Amino acid sequence: MAAPSGTGAGRAPLLRVVAECGQSMARAGELLLPHGTVPCPVFMPVGTRGTAKGITAEQLRALGCGLCLGNAYHLGTAPGPDVVQRAGGLHGFMGWSRNLLTRGVNYPQDSGGFQMVSLLALCEVSEEGVRFRPPRGPAVLLSPERCMALQNALGADIVMQLDDVVSSTQTGPRVEEAMLRSVRWLDRCIAAHRRPTEQNLFAIIQGGLSPTLRRRCLAEMTQRDVPGFAIGGLSGGEDKELFWRTVKFSTERLPTHKPRYDTDLVVCVALGCDMFDCVFPTRTARFGSALGPWGSLQLKNRQFAKDFRPIDEDCDCPTCQRHSRAFLHALLRSDPAALHHITVHNIAYQLRLMRAVRDSIVGRRFPAFVRDFMRRRYGANPPSWAEAALRSVGIELS
Repeated sequence: MAAPSGTGAGRAPLLRVVAECGQSMARAGELLLPHGTVPCPVFMPVGTRGTAKGITAEQLRALGCGLCLGNAYHLGTAPGPDVVQRAGGLHGFMGWSRNLLTRGVNYPQDSGGFQMVSLLALCEVSEEGVRFRPPRGPAVLLSPERCMALQNALGADIVMQLDDVVSSTQTGPRVEEAMLRSVRWLDRCIAAHRRPTEQNLFAIIQGGLSPTLRRRCLAEMTQRDVPGFAIGGLSGGEDKELFWRTVKFSTERLPTHKPRYDTDLVVCVALGCDMFDCVFPTRTARFGSALGPWGSLQLKNRQFAKDFRPIDEDCDCPTCQRHSRAFLHALLRSDPAALHHITVHNIAYQLRLMRAVRDSIVGRRFPAFVRDFMRRRYGANPPSWAEAALRSVGIELS
């Protein structure tokens, strides 16, 4: 299969690596994006329709977020690309002066890319593209060309290819078919991309849990001169041992000078990933659960009714500076504002965690940081998959 010239010819690299762990595959860098430099590893809040649920763009900015996500398929359906363009693109529409990444229909576990696993029951996949048949309204064809036209109209700084996605637990010939089609669709996305000097097109590596198929996909896609890569087709319910092995297999074969995008956090930083997203911080907040280095607190529980400490005494977010666990517990019983306060904290926690990870890489103390993080989170019993993953890159937890 011949490789097209791609979209990165003549451009400065998107990623500048500033420090490496030296023991694991972790690295610290900078994403050189049109709306400002973004330190990485970086966590990206998910804003399906132009805003993360439960938090404003201004609050994200105040928390230090430099890159967040929009969902191109949903924004292209309503309000539609014409409306967004008239507002000055997605940046103007949502009042966001920093960087954006657009992707498509969500994975159930929110992996990256222009993906449609969560709507498999409502869609038909063919070489032409993905035809969605929503419960209401006419069918919609999302082809690679339409994917790029939508994302060019929205104007995000990073755009994802359309890929053919199957569940990570699927086996058989459909996995190979989806991988090969994703390569062909990448070529069509490259050919249809009208703003390559302004928007960075990422390829999405597929191949399920098969090393053979992953290797073939990596060999093909890395011939295309795209600015970055996402490790797709994971976090769909597969065994975590297979998950980390697939991530490591991919990062070992991806170009070292280009960014790598995945969904897990600390362990996948050790395995060489640079960019992460997940709706978990906002989704779990809507159920009253607050995140911290020890895991999570279910603030609806009665044990917090007279607990006047902040969620996290080491957190400098507005929620922890102003409100106690007891206040949030009481508010959860009567006022949806509680969910907003917890969302602000959860996003702040994830952003702060990634900054701490990066600082530890730059300071040459990442292995010690990981051991401390895992000890605080799990005590003496870390998950066996995480222990094995970290051991594979030279970090022993014991």
